[in-house]
Amino acid sequence: MTELPAPHDLRARLASGKIVLAPGVFDPLTASIAADAGFEALYLSGAAIAYTKLGRPDIGLVTMTEVADTLAHIRERVDTPLIVDADTGYGNALNVERTMRVFERAGASAIQLEDQSLPKRCGHLADKSLISAQEMVGKIKAAVDARLDSRTLIIARTDAVAVEGLPAATDRAGLYAQAGADMLFIEAPQDSAQLAQVGKVGQGRIPLMANMVEGGRTPVLSAAELEALGFALVIFPGGIVRALARAAQDFYGTLARDGQSNAFRARMFDFEGLNGLLGTSDILARGKRYDEGGR
Repeated sequence: MTELPAPHDLRARLASGKIVLAPGVFDPLTASIAADAGFEALYLSGAAIAYTKLGRPDIGLVTMTEVADTLAHIRERVDTPLIVDADTGYGNALNVERTMRVFERAGASAIQLEDQSLPKRCGHLADKSLISAQEMVGKIKAAVDARLDSRTLIIARTDAVAVEGLPAATDRAGLYAQAGADMLFIEAPQDSAQLAQVGKVGQGRIPLMANMVEGGRTPVLSAAELEALGFALVIFPGGIVRALARAAQDFYGTLARDGQSNAFRARMFDFEGLNGLLGTSDILARGKRYDEGGR
């Protein structure tokens, strides 16, 4: 098996026993800001791409190529491990094979696949439907066989809690682990008791992932609280979009009301501040050195 360049080994980090907190990102700017904040991994959210790239809800409208393009741009900007939401794999097991290869080459450190039927929808929306456990097992095996680098994680997500109940969800998770998944993600536990039950599923044999959605179906706990329950990874996938959308609404409202942005200035970067964040001076200086034949 070929090993692709990887600045950080997420698999090794998860083995340390301390929970990984991964914020959601949707473009190189949010990824670079999150990386500068010191996060050890980032989560490229399909929902966040739908919200920002399409201005639409997470109802299965985002395509594989749109995610791959976004992933490649982010990887060009940051070295931090990237966990990528691959939805259903965008089709059957053969589509999963292609998704694995494309996402790995674009820079994914982990690829998450789910057992919803098409068209899929956000795990915290109602009226989801599932493919059979057997079909999902086939998809996971296809992902394992298509994997290019042994360090790339395959995360198996089940949405069965809302459709078939928690016992069925844990049964599915067990089958997905047997099929070769490296991490299990039981989406949308309904309360604290269910969340605690999910935390026992791995029993130390396979890492577990938790999803914290502000205002969603699962109680929002801290990383430390989730670690105590048995989780190895927690994502906050859409929080940045909710924060930016609220800020944008306030900014545009201020501009429309006042005809200028002065009342909002304390809550935004000015021109120089944003260029400082982007490293514009260093980039231009490097370009000048090359123009002069230097290095």
